[in-house]
Amino acid sequence: MIFPEILTKARFYLELRLDGSVDLIDGYFMECNGFQRSQEVIEICEVTPQVWGQQGRSHGHVVRSKIPGNSSYTNITLKRGLTVSTAFWDWMDTIGAGNWADQRRNGALCIYGQSGLEQFRFEFTGAWPVSYKISDLDVKGAEHNVEEVEIAVESLKRVSDSWMLGAAALGVAMS
Repeated sequence: MIFPEILTKARFYLELRLDGSVDLIDGYFMECNGFQRSQEVIEICEVTPQVWGQQGRSHGHVVRSKIPGNSSYTNITLKRGLTVSTAFWDWMDTIGAGNWADQRRNGALCIYGQSGLEQFRFEFTGAWPVSYKISDLDVKGAEHNVEEVEIAVESLKRVSDSWMLGAAALGVAMS
């Protein structure tokens, strides 16, 4: 049996692809957080006609059930080295100008293993930027400047292709 590669936190590649973009890949990132999906819990309380209690004197047994409600998703924060590209700034600027309905994007965050082959991806819908910042600038510092963008998503789905994972484990090149 072949097991898929275990992805380490220190050695991975993350790329962003947005629908409707002029570029095939909209960015490579060095850090990403916010991959969280939560399921709301709805508690239902029902009274059954069941007879219970001492000598059957009580009627109506209370039963509590829990069922799944709506899913919710946290915002995703992406960080990368600051580049000359203004794509994220322009996207946020357009949202701020009131054109947010037309600027929501679907896309994918693709995660690559150490071999450079895609291992899985998160596909999202209805994304739009909610914040943008760059790291503090310091003339005495030796660190790279970091660009950070936070995007809200309406849905997030983890997708993997079992054939792709098997081929990657075998070292088979995919075209």
